[in-house]
Amino acid sequence: MADVEEPQYEEEVAEEVEAEEEEEEEYAYADDAPEVKLFGKWSFDDVEVRDISLVDYIACTGDHATFLPHTAGRYQKKRFRKASCPIVERLACCLMKKGRNAGKKLMAVRIVQHTLEIIHLLTDQNPIQVVVDAIINSGPREDSTRVGGAGVVRRQAVDMSPFRRVNYALYLLATGAREASFRNLKTMAECLAEELINAARGSSNSYAIKKKDEIERVAKSNR
Repeated sequence: MADVEEPQYEEEVAEEVEAEEEEEEEYAYADDAPEVKLFGKWSFDDVEVRDISLVDYIACTGDHATFLPHTAGRYQKKRFRKASCPIVERLACCLMKKGRNAGKKLMAVRIVQHTLEIIHLLTDQNPIQVVVDAIINSGPREDSTRVGGAGVVRRQAVDMSPFRRVNYALYLLATGAREASFRNLKTMAECLAEELINAARGSSNSYAIKKKDEIERVAKSNR
């Protein structure tokens, strides 16, 4: 009986060794996998969200790092799902405003690519970090809403949620760039780069920063 059992044991050992070798090959392949860089240039590793309240709503690290801002995800199917959409892709989607630009995502992606190149040339920083800083600085922290009914309406100041801050910041940045480039020799990419750089610095030359300050000032007067 012993002679019969030994070959079976040897076969089991051989199978285990093969399985271990396969696992090692998988790990080695994972180590060799290329680093995810936006447009093959900009790394997500050193990007930092400096506002602790917006960490969950600005998707730029880990699984949200992408080669292109075009994931074709179904982010509108469920409430809050767009929070997991890569932040650069959300910026590209915000550029597709006004009827004549609706659905032209490849054009929006190209504009974003040129914008990041210009930002890098002007600031010598990682342009993804500049975009993140611009969004953090451009989102209003307080807003005013209409309260009351039956003809008696007044404004009441309210805090703005982190998610709405990000949404509003993207809207203001895209609107500012669009208005700056309209009937102007400057391209959309140049205007967007200028808007993002000014917003990241907190400069009042930025349309988004001016609007944010105005919204917060009105809210403060309605407290």
